[in-house]
Amino acid sequence: MASKDRDNAKGMEQWIFFDRGLVDAAVALEHATGVAISDTPRQTNRYHRQVFLTPPWPEIFTKDSERQLGFDAAIEEYGRLLAAYRHPGYEAIILPKTDVHARADFLLDRLR
Repeated sequence: MASKDRDNAKGMEQWIFFDRGLVDAAVALEHATGVAISDTPRQTNRYHRQVFLTPPWPEIFTKDSERQLGFDAAIEEYGRLLAAYRHPGYEAIILPKTDVHARADFLLDRLR
């Protein structure tokens, strides 16, 4: 799905944001299977050099039908993603724990 979404976004003039991407999927698959594959999407089909990550935030964390893992699992996943995105060529930017408007302003300021 992520590669199809990227193909659909080609040629658009405005910023396009993806909640999850190819690196995220590869990291999850690698964790589930133990097969080292997370380097592949970092080398091809690259995203913008700046990647924004949101750390697990206990005050707003909810376990529901979309987020089925617990908070401890979210912390572990965040660590794996942070390591994967700190690969040379990506700048992992941590979003601040503030309100939605302040986070959006922070994100857009970084892209200017």
